[in-house]
Amino acid sequence: MPTITRWFIKASLVSLVFGLAAGIWQQVASTAGMFPVYLHLLTFGWLTQLIFGVAIWMFPMYSKEQPRGPELLVWGIFAVLNLGLLLRVGFEPLQSLSPSTLGGWALVAAAILQWLSGVGFAIAVWTRIRKK
Repeated sequence: MPTITRWFIKASLVSLVFGLAAGIWQQVASTAGMFPVYLHLLTFGWLTQLIFGVAIWMFPMYSKEQPRGPELLVWGIFAVLNLGLLLRVGFEPLQSLSPSTLGGWALVAAAILQWLSGVGFAIAVWTRIRKK
């Protein structure tokens, strides 16, 4: 299993554990800002990273020299997805408790980073999808 796939899958499992904990926390503490954190940890953190990691590993080879495509692109996808997720997890509860311009822009940046990870993933696997 490629190193990048292991990183994606391990990060997805960490997100699963923290996402489920956020779900419990929101029920116990009735914290409104935890619901988006819960959703993002489970959808982007767990499910998306699991899909990205397995797809990068299992899709047909890009080339013999670069089986998963440009290595820097794939690691960049991992980095921007997780940076966006961390911004979301950090600023979503703060923004619900005490709205601020900084918090609002941090959430915009989080959304853009997560979108960029999706675009990067599409670019990374596009050429690997071909007829047999």
